Amino acid sequence: MLKPRPSATRELVNLDGVWKFALDAEAGHAPWSGPLDTLLEAAVPASYNDLFTDPAIRDQVGWVWYQRTVRVPRGWTGERVFVRLDAATHEGCVYVDDVLVAEHVGGYTPFEADITEHAVPGAEFRLTIGVNNELTNTTIPPGRITVDQDGRRRQTYLHDFYNYAGLARSVWLHSVPTTHITDVTVVTGLDTGTGTVAYDVSTSEPADVRVRILDADGTEVAAADGATGTLRIPDATLWRPGSPYLYDLVAEIPGTDIYQQPFGVRTVEVRDGQFLINGEEFYFTGFGKHEDTPVRGKGHDDAYLVHDFQLMEWVGANSFRTSHYPYAEEVLDFADRHGIVVIDETAAVGLNLGVEAGLLGTPPRPTFSPDTLNDDTRAAHAQAIRELIARDKNHPSVVMWSIANEPASNEPGAREYFEPLVELARKLDPTRPLTYSVVMFATSENDRIADLFDVISVNRYYGWYVATGDLPTAERYLEGDLRAWAAKFGKPLLMSEYGADTLPGLHSVWDQPWSEEYQADLLALHHRTFDRIPEVIGEHIWNFADFQTSHGIHRVDGNRKGVFTRDRRPKAAVYELRSRWLELGHRKPVAQEGTTAR
Repeated sequence: MLKPRPSATRELVNLDGVWKFALDAEAGHAPWSGPLDTLLEAAVPASYNDLFTDPAIRDQVGWVWYQRTVRVPRGWTGERVFVRLDAATHEGCVYVDDVLVAEHVGGYTPFEADITEHAVPGAEFRLTIGVNNELTNTTIPPGRITVDQDGRRRQTYLHDFYNYAGLARSVWLHSVPTTHITDVTVVTGLDTGTGTVAYDVSTSEPADVRVRILDADGTEVAAADGATGTLRIPDATLWRPGSPYLYDLVAEIPGTDIYQQPFGVRTVEVRDGQFLINGEEFYFTGFGKHEDTPVRGKGHDDAYLVHDFQLMEWVGANSFRTSHYPYAEEVLDFADRHGIVVIDETAAVGLNLGVEAGLLGTPPRPTFSPDTLNDDTRAAHAQAIRELIARDKNHPSVVMWSIANEPASNEPGAREYFEPLVELARKLDPTRPLTYSVVMFATSENDRIADLFDVISVNRYYGWYVATGDLPTAERYLEGDLRAWAAKFGKPLLMSEYGADTLPGLHSVWDQPWSEEYQADLLALHHRTFDRIPEVIGEHIWNFADFQTSHGIHRVDGNRKGVFTRDRRPKAAVYELRSRWLELGHRKPVAQEGTTAR
């Protein structure tokens, strides 16, 4: 699905602002009818949970409703009119006046509806959007709903971040010509200094297509007729980490429609145990992050976007993972323009009922079975992969797809569940490597799916959940674990999560968990270990910033593993990172076996 962009033939109206808001009166929702009878108002984009003081709203399980009036620009006569939601977490439905025009399941990818028959240029219509936050065994991410003795519905889930819901991203009204461009795919390559640009343009109905490539100054450098083909850019300027360069592919139905797609010329591959961008070794330094800020929840905010990227640049990070769901498209656009590398992840987090048994003390259940995660779950997961790749395929910053975080890859049924999904992802995009993040329960000996992937991403918490407060033992465990993965699979290893909860202002001269010194020392032991293991191709700390979670006695106002606080103040460990990462750049240090490289 193309991101709406203004052009000579297309216009956009942003519908962000304050909307009428109400909880659904019933557990389910009926066809919508009439104005919303409420005094409440909610901001869009924002999660609704933290906006209000009423706990019934924060703890809602089920549908909520947003409503506003929209005026269609009078100049849109003869155009197709669409309403687009950048996301509705986790399920959405859209009504124009009292007509249902769209439904979508999946909380982090966009959907839209052609409302031309219901939208009169120059007139108003009532736009009503329902959003449902329910998670079940067949949703991505999964969850479970129970009903208390007093009739209250409760949502449980296995991901360790708060289940923020609502319209956390923008809503748009946009126009396109009757015959219009519906999709653009760009795949780049290198041929002895010449950039190759394979393109594929889809249209709403058969039409002549012309394609041009403009450089950053707007100068045409290549052109061709036809909806598919390959163009060549002599002496192409490459998109590189830290040094981005963007071209524009201008697709045109002459005299009818025009769409401009930014792209970068670059290649990505895994070869000889290395991760290569443009044929050059790349070593990942950075973070797992979250879309999480006070009051807004997961609501996208451009001010935080700019500030977070500034902090990543200041600390020397060159990359991040969109843990654990696709981020707003504005984030990837910004990464494209600023040369930050992205591992793009689906919302498949919590596919592990072993975590449920450990955290809740319940009898263990098999993760993969007809009664737990089943064929319907896998179908939802497949749709999440399709929508992720369709949305983000043209971003040069995206160098790898992560199709799951911490699944039960050690359990029976894991291979049967994941092998078709890996095949699907490779079919949809054969140009980018695939990974998944391995949970602590899955070891090099019992994991059933690692051979299917290009890079093994390892989540480990030695020194925190294991060997708590014992850093020498943690270092020994970590090194043995990583070497075992490398020896068995011979694949590159990315340390995709490691860290320790830390309270700002807590200090100690001893190895005291929760202190700022302990976080810095724990990160340092990991870095010494990475430098001794050639197969390690990167380090992503958990987490960039503290973030909100559900209630838990092991949580103090959320997860505190951030190296920045939730309001982006640095902890002491940041300076350890900055010293290391600014020196590393994009290359791993060369260290002799058994020594430490600094």
